[in-house]
Amino acid sequence: MTKNETVFSKDLPNNKLTVTRAFDAPPDIVWRAWTESEILDQWWAPKPYRTETKTMDFREGGFWLYCMVGPQGDRHWCRIDYVRIEQGKSMTTIDSFCDETGNRNANMPAMNWKKEFSQTQDGTLVKVEIVFNSTADMETIIKMGFQEGFTMGLGNLDHYLSTQFRMRKEMKTTNKARVTSYLNFPGKTEEAFNFYKQVFNGQFTGVGLRRFGDVELPAGIPPMNDADKRLIIHAELTIMGGYVLMATDAPESMGFTLQTGNNMHINLEPDSREETKRLFDALSEGGTVTMPLEDMFWGAYFGSCTDKYGINWMLHYQTAG
Repeated sequence: MTKNETVFSKDLPNNKLTVTRAFDAPPDIVWRAWTESEILDQWWAPKPYRTETKTMDFREGGFWLYCMVGPQGDRHWCRIDYVRIEQGKSMTTIDSFCDETGNRNANMPAMNWKKEFSQTQDGTLVKVEIVFNSTADMETIIKMGFQEGFTMGLGNLDHYLSTQFRMRKEMKTTNKARVTSYLNFPGKTEEAFNFYKQVFNGQFTGVGLRRFGDVELPAGIPPMNDADKRLIIHAELTIMGGYVLMATDAPESMGFTLQTGNNMHINLEPDSREETKRLFDALSEGGTVTMPLEDMFWGAYFGSCTDKYGINWMLHYQTAG
């Protein structure tokens, strides 16, 4: 259970709502979570809805056009217009309902938002002031469940930051590009890596041995039994010449089928998102995409493929903590 709480206060005479919430991550990471569509799509919508960006132009005069997609496929369109941006510190926006092309719905209230980001001893405080054109507009939005929905969305963000920022900080200490080998085992990662450690007189680095039970997995993943929780989700061992071996357990109980050929990948960690996509597109051309490039729950832009010569590749981009 998170120690952070969303606090709402209502100023009825001035038709204003103020929302505050603290996050255990630095301001630059929290700012990115509010200004990059790939991250916004992962937390903005209250469950069971999800956010799907159509277009985003984050600049003064630009706007974000997105829809809330319901569990039955229903789509509700919104746009956020960026009026003023003070990079890393605050932004002023106009939030409104619209159609899929961005034309505003004049029958629904528009809202004037100011979002401020300030550093605290433990992380970042986000303060949101929302001003309505009338008391009736404010009451309409509240009756639609705005407080409950926004609280849930900020809870999603808290989960995103607490898991991804912590794992990013532990797993990626530098933005320098590197190449490693990534191995898959059917439940014997710990045994194998202790063996390799002895053979090479190696050293566990990064997170060392991280178990599935140590990580808060995203919603929708079926509960794990105690045996699977003890398996290794990520291992890192530095052997001769500073070369790094990485690995994970991929047992049949989790739906994996390992065989010679798919149990080893060359793992590329480029120094930019753009280079990651370029390499992925080039390597997968004429081959097979085994996992499309996507933003993953541990904070990485990740995908895997087998090239036209039968060589397995993993591409993994994330910024250092």
